[in-house]
Amino acid sequence: MAVTKATAAENKIFSNSKLDKKWWHDAVIYQIYPRSFMDANNDGIGDLAGIISKLDYLKQLGINVIWLSPVFKSPMDDNGYDISDYQDIASEFGTLAEMDALIVAAAKRDIKIIMDLVVNHTSDEHPWFIESKKSLDNPYRDYYVWRKPQPDGSEPNNFHSYFGGSGWELDTNTGEYYFHQFSKKQPDLNWDNPQVQEEVHNMMNWWLDRGIGGFRMDVIDLIGKEVDKQIMTNGPRLHPLLQQMNKATFGSRDVLTVGESWSATPNIAKLYSDPAREELSMVFQFEHITITFDPYEGKWKPRAFDLVEFKKVISKWQTELADCGWNSLFWNNHDLPRVVSKYGCPDQYRVESAKMLATALHFLKGTPYIYQGEEIGMTNVKFDNIEDYQDIETLNLYEERIASGVSHESMMEGIYKNGRDNARTPMQWNNTFNAGFSTGKPWIKLNPNYVEINVESALSEPTSIFHYYQKLIKLRKQHAVIVYGEFQPLFEEHAQVFAYLRKLDNDTVVVINNFSAQVITVSLPNSLQGITGDCLINNYGPRVQLLEQLVLAPYESFATLINKAN
Repeated sequence: MAVTKATAAENKIFSNSKLDKKWWHDAVIYQIYPRSFMDANNDGIGDLAGIISKLDYLKQLGINVIWLSPVFKSPMDDNGYDISDYQDIASEFGTLAEMDALIVAAAKRDIKIIMDLVVNHTSDEHPWFIESKKSLDNPYRDYYVWRKPQPDGSEPNNFHSYFGGSGWELDTNTGEYYFHQFSKKQPDLNWDNPQVQEEVHNMMNWWLDRGIGGFRMDVIDLIGKEVDKQIMTNGPRLHPLLQQMNKATFGSRDVLTVGESWSATPNIAKLYSDPAREELSMVFQFEHITITFDPYEGKWKPRAFDLVEFKKVISKWQTELADCGWNSLFWNNHDLPRVVSKYGCPDQYRVESAKMLATALHFLKGTPYIYQGEEIGMTNVKFDNIEDYQDIETLNLYEERIASGVSHESMMEGIYKNGRDNARTPMQWNNTFNAGFSTGKPWIKLNPNYVEINVESALSEPTSIFHYYQKLIKLRKQHAVIVYGEFQPLFEEHAQVFAYLRKLDNDTVVVINNFSAQVITVSLPNSLQGITGDCLINNYGPRVQLLEQLVLAPYESFATLINKAN
């Protein structure tokens, strides 16, 4: 057993700084990937009616907000992130009337709906793009990014699509290339065109008027791009564009906006989320995710998890955004692997490690996000054949990398660990046919472990992962220190323990998490030794008294509240 002493710096406890309180500060957000959540009409695809049927389940969990991945009309080249009509609903998900019904039904349960909005690009089947292709002088031509070929007929530049292949596609009708950062069926909008800005703003207000609680802005850091200079992220016009959007749409409304920004640093995140700048409520940053990617080959060649490096990233973001801006807290989403498979132990210690990871996240400063199935400890899936995968990114990159000489075995290992379909297998409601998701053939195969891992089983077991999440959500409502308290890391160089303090006025919460399957012994700072407090939550047994040396079981986790006024 390893024994670690705290450093002198760890004995210091920070004082709290004041923030203007917002309703979303103590909220917990639940992401739904509609295609995989619940199928009401049994066509094998999840739908809005299915979501409505499960609102009482989400109310029981205790969440305040649903982030709804795209349900707009779409040909589904990228599962809805290719929108062909911003003001209609994809038929496989339902109707606009059902969307309105979902907003109303959720509101009755004190749950807000935030829409997942993609405005960097549209589908190539959007009426704007259909018009844009008709001629060089079409009124919609400048809604998209078009360029003439090079003198030799080649592409305007060598930009490589994030989904593989060239970022340019030739339109034989007009003889010019259009630009796409993702699939060739996802042409990029031209945000230099004021008409594009006005169209998007009007559409956003149309949705806000229907009663939604805000937007999750997909790849929002790309709208300020300068294509000819190949500046794609954080272009010089990005933040002026967001400020214009804020002023024209959600700025005067009490709603939540969160931007997806893979390129964000803490200083960039402050530009987005400092209230004085009037842009967004918060951003998703991915530094804690990408540190497990190979620097050259990305997520398809995963790096070993390094907890010390990971903690430095978490601490940096907690500290840098403490007084300016706001953190979004998440382990996984529709694009990422299941958290218990990535950082936990999905076999021997699945329940313990899932609870530990939940504790580690939910006591941080920021707004927590739960991805569907996370609350029951769903895991990654290993399909036998590449043909069983549905994700366009996975399939395109598999072909491209195999053609370049990467072995099938190496590529499949990357897919098993980081492929997007890990998160997209159907929600596991019970142990019956198709996990209770649908009586039809699901659009993607299920994870076979639904027989053991499912909602029905979790609800019936008082010590389940579900009930643990339920308690964590309640604690955020009960203790302001969890929401607004200062963050101070402990054991920063420990290779297996992630621990920190949260402090607000007289309250201090001690949060200890063993990120390993080993028994670990740590020595607490002198200021904490021997103190008795209220153990708010634990995954083994209550830790009421903080002894000089703590012996932590595999994946043990707890949070204890100390009130200095008592």
